[in-house]
Amino acid sequence: MGYGAESMWAPLRWVLLKRVEDAFIGPEVLVRDAPRYGYLGCPDYDEARRQYDRFQSLIARHVPRLDFLPADERVGLDSLYTHDFVKVTETGAILLAPSKLLRQGEPAAARPFFDALDIPIQGALSGDARMEGGDVVWLDEGRVALGRGYRTNDEGIRQFQAIAGEAADDVVVVPLPHAEGPEACLHLMSVLSIVDRNLAVVYSRYLPVFFREWLQFRGYHLIEVPDNEYETLGTNVLALGPRLLVMLEGHPVTEAALKEAGAEVLTYAGSEISYKGTGGPTCLTAPLWRQK
Repeated sequence: MGYGAESMWAPLRWVLLKRVEDAFIGPEVLVRDAPRYGYLGCPDYDEARRQYDRFQSLIARHVPRLDFLPADERVGLDSLYTHDFVKVTETGAILLAPSKLLRQGEPAAARPFFDALDIPIQGALSGDARMEGGDVVWLDEGRVALGRGYRTNDEGIRQFQAIAGEAADDVVVVPLPHAEGPEACLHLMSVLSIVDRNLAVVYSRYLPVFFREWLQFRGYHLIEVPDNEYETLGTNVLALGPRLLVMLEGHPVTEAALKEAGAEVLTYAGSEISYKGTGGPTCLTAPLWRQK
C-alpha cells in the first residue's frame, strides 16, 4: 500500500485514527481535563465511546485500512483529533508544531508509530514555527492553501513549504480573522472544506474576499453554510472520495445543498466526540493515503 495524501477529496484508502479510550482515557480524566482543554462541555465518556464506535464503523465501510494511535501519557484529550499534528505527502510524513500548548507533545509521541508503519519522516517543524493540520488545505497538484491565524504563524508556513517541496510548490496564504480570539479553535478548515475537484463547502463570512474570488475564478461551486450551522461545525466535511462525504448530523441546510450538488452524504452523531471538543470528521482523521 502506498502513502501520500496531497488531496482533500481523492479516494481515501488509509487513515490514522485514535480511539476514545486511548485519548479520553476515562471519565475521571475527562472531568479533570475538559475545562483546561477549552471544551464546550465535559463529554460523557460512555456516550463518546458509543459515538466513536459508530463513526469508526462508518469510516471502515469505505476506507480499506485504518490504523490507530495508542494511548500515550505525553498527550491528552485533543489527541483524539489526529488531523492536526501531521501531513503526509508522497515522500513521507511532515510533523507539524501545534500552537495549543497542551498539544505540543503529539508530533514527538507519534514519531515511532510512523516508523512502525514504514512511512519515513520527511521533516518536522521546529523552533518558533507553529502550524496545525487544520490550516493545510490541498487544492490540486502542487498547490496548497495555508491558513495564517492564531494556530499557524509565518515561520510555520515557511518551514512547511521548505519541507514539503514540490508538494507545496504553489502556496496560497489565507489570512484568518480574529473571530472569537486566540483561545478559540479557528483553522482554515473551520471555514472551508474541499469535497471534490470543483466543489467546496464554505462559511464566507470568515473567508477573505480575494480567496473567495480565487476559488470562484477557478471554477469551484461554493456551498454556503448558514450561521447557525457553522456554529455546530457544519463547515467541517470529510470527503472519503469525490462527493462521498461525512458530516456531523444536524445540518439540514448544508446537507440538502450538498445532495442537490450530487453528493452522497453520510452523517454521524457527534455531540460528545465532535461538538464539545470542536473537532469534526476531518479533525478525527489523519489521511495517510489518498489514491489519485
